[in-house]
Amino acid sequence: MLDDLLERLLSEDGDPAVRHVGLGMLLASAHNRSRASMNDELRPLGIDVRGFGMLLALEMYGPSSQRRLIDLTGIDKSTMVRIVDELEGGGLVRRERAPQDRRAHAISLTPDGTRALEGGRRAGGDVGERLFGCLDGDERDQLVALLRRIAGRAG
Repeated sequence: MLDDLLERLLSEDGDPAVRHVGLGMLLASAHNRSRASMNDELRPLGIDVRGFGMLLALEMYGPSSQRRLIDLTGIDKSTMVRIVDELEGGGLVRRERAPQDRRAHAISLTPDGTRALEGGRRAGGDVGERLFGCLDGDERDQLVALLRRIAGRAG
C-alpha cells in the first residue's frame, strides 16, 4: 500500500508540494527499511543501530563523557542515558570517574564491546551490500553528496 501511495505522490505533475511530501516519505521509507534490516542483523550481538553508533563513536573518539557523546551524535540526553545503560548492562561499555572531573563519568569500550563492534561492522557490510549493492561506487558517492546537501538545508 505504501509503495502505491509513494508512486502516486511522486508522479504528481501539477503540485510540487505533493511531490515534496512523497520524496520525504520515500526517504523515511528507505531509512526505516535500512534501520530495520540493520537492527535484525545486530540483534544477536545484543545491540541496535543506536548502540552500534555509540560503540563506533567510542572507538573513534576514545573514552568520552555522556555530554561529549551527546554532542558527537546529536542524541538527546534521556535517550543517551538509556543507550549507555543498555550497553553497560550488556557489558559492552563501562562508566568510570573522569580523572579531569570527578563529577563526570567517562564511558569506554570493554573487550566485549570491541567484539560487538567487530560483529556490527560485518553486519553493516552485509546489510549495506543488500541495500546499496545495486549502486556502483560513483552512484553511492553521488547519493552521499545529495543527502548531505539535503541534510545541510534541513531545519
